[in-house]
Amino acid sequence: MSERRPAPTVGQVVLGRRLQELRESCGLRRDEAAQILRVTAATIRRMEMAEVALKIPYAQVLLSTYGVPDDEIAAFVALAEEANQPGWWQRFHDVLPDWFSLHVSLEGAASLIRSYEPHFVPGLLQTEEYARAVLEAGTIGQTRPADVERHVKLRLERQKLLTRERPPRMWVIMDETVLLRPVSVRGEVMREQLDRLLVLTENHHITLQIAEFAQGPHPGTYAPFTLFRFAEPELPDMVYSEYLTGALYLDSRREVAAHLEVLDHVTTRAASAQRTRQLIEKRRDDF
Repeated sequence: MSERRPAPTVGQVVLGRRLQELRESCGLRRDEAAQILRVTAATIRRMEMAEVALKIPYAQVLLSTYGVPDDEIAAFVALAEEANQPGWWQRFHDVLPDWFSLHVSLEGAASLIRSYEPHFVPGLLQTEEYARAVLEAGTIGQTRPADVERHVKLRLERQKLLTRERPPRMWVIMDETVLLRPVSVRGEVMREQLDRLLVLTENHHITLQIAEFAQGPHPGTYAPFTLFRFAEPELPDMVYSEYLTGALYLDSRREVAAHLEVLDHVTTRAASAQRTRQLIEKRRDDF
């Protein structure tokens, strides 16, 4: 039995899908591929769905059976060995929920990140003090202050992808509520956060829009969600939607298309980039 992992890396997802495509192109069913390895069909499914770390000997046998040339098998193995390495975020395994690990992997690999946020500034755009206030307010039970600080550190580490050499394109729509909801009794926390948003709007790879109250309700008001798009052709668009104790990862064409339609709809009604700056500046003056 292959070793289970808390959550797959994007590399494992890509390679798993590639294995599935190669198997299907040969006309083999999962149970037939399983017979070759003398494992169960469920093991083949877990490999293709990236539910387990990819075992190199298994991959080599399958690729040879699927008619893949030796040089391409060697390239696949090299990618698999890299994909099986734990992501940097595994350093935070003590506080990082399993269901959020994939999110961190997806945002690090995405070429485009589009999101709608009705409650708070998205984590990738938060200041340290704003993040700390949000995390403290959202803790349930006896979460230790040290754990909150670990969460803050993780969030700040995630933000480094916005300043790397080839950052993802980020397009965020925030509800006007985000500007009006103070997260701390200390006014400087919101003031510094709004200052940061103003700086971020000057980055060419970040687009920020505010969905104003005056525009009335819209389809996106139900819940926050994020859509990831990737440069790798093997990876389809994925939608991440979080709830109180977990998250959903959606990649079916129907579900992704519905969320994309909502984003496009809200985008056309939300404030322009210039108007958004004016709204942030006005709210900034209140502090």
